[in-house]
Amino acid sequence: MIELVGLTKRYGDKLAVDRLTFTVRPGMVTGFLGPNGAGKSTTMRMMLDLDNPTAGDVRIDGKHYRQLRDPLKHIGALLDAKAMHGGRSAYNHLLCLAQSNGIPTSRVSEVLDTVGLSSVAKKRSKGFSLGMGQRLGIAGALLGDPEILMFDEPVNGLDPEGIHWIRHLMKNLAGQGRTVFVSSHLMSEMALTADHLVVIGQGRLMADTSMAEFIAQNSRSYVRVRTPDHERMREALASAGHTAVVAPDGALEVDGANAAQLGELAARHQVVLHELSPQQASLEEAFMQLTAESVEYHAHAGPAGAHPLAAGAPYGGAAPGAVPPGAVPPGGGGYPSQAQPPQAYPPQGPPPGGTGQQGQAGQPGQAGQPGQQGGWGADWQRKKGS
Repeated sequence: MIELVGLTKRYGDKLAVDRLTFTVRPGMVTGFLGPNGAGKSTTMRMMLDLDNPTAGDVRIDGKHYRQLRDPLKHIGALLDAKAMHGGRSAYNHLLCLAQSNGIPTSRVSEVLDTVGLSSVAKKRSKGFSLGMGQRLGIAGALLGDPEILMFDEPVNGLDPEGIHWIRHLMKNLAGQGRTVFVSSHLMSEMALTADHLVVIGQGRLMADTSMAEFIAQNSRSYVRVRTPDHERMREALASAGHTAVVAPDGALEVDGANAAQLGELAARHQVVLHELSPQQASLEEAFMQLTAESVEYHAHAGPAGAHPLAAGAPYGGAAPGAVPPGAVPPGGGGYPSQAQPPQAYPPQGPPPGGTGQQGQAGQPGQAGQPGQQGGWGADWQRKKGS
């Protein structure tokens, strides 16, 4: 079990974690959610004594992490898939962890087989893909056969087979009575894996509840009814005290009733139904609803048709002052004001005698006098002669 009481972390003027209090209990997968910058990684680092809290306390089975003897036997964690010596083989990386925590050497081969890396056990980890690095990190977390497991973005870089495998691994570990704490931004995957949710925003606790309760509390649930006899169905709904909202496709959306009740109501009034389906928001929709005011980094779509990669341009537009091909620049630019490009010069520079004075910005373009010694052409000639 992991217990946090008033956990707080401040970096200068930045309050990264703000008085977090919650408990991660055994026998279930607890999902840890929050927008970017919410303080999830900082919280997990403080759980493992990698960062010292400014205030508050966190305990692993009643002790601080630093007080645990052979900590990998108590808690296994994956916070960074690349936190390993790239020159070591997968086997030797795990062997070092095993020897430092009093874990039998035979356990190394067991976990390599569990995560599917037996065939590359002797290869150096610096050549591993992100997904292979994730598998090796998970093997390290499993190495001590701990009662508590903590994963930060464990499916990052995994292929579909790997995602399916880690999902069932976490559920199986929780089914054995272990404590499983996992952070992820993949809401669809979290919805399939987690039993309980802890949600934070801007370092503060926003929700600590079951998956079903979280979705019910932060989204709209209704029953969709589609029938060829709208008026009769609406009259039946009104008689039962239900209000229906007409959807864009003509279906009726009814809040505050379940599908069974509405099916029986339609049968009593002899209304033919073409559809009767309960509708509930996804975890992603409920999460977005709850954390909308806590998002720190907002992305915005550019205007339609704009090119976001124009050099020096504001997002979605051309560079300031850029002139389309063939157009006349505002206020001239030192060449005749007809729609013509300026004269191209050979690599050795302007023609002898210079080019004359350039047109002034904000005034009609005016060509310099041919052969006139002045302007930047003359300066160029003098510098060349010197």
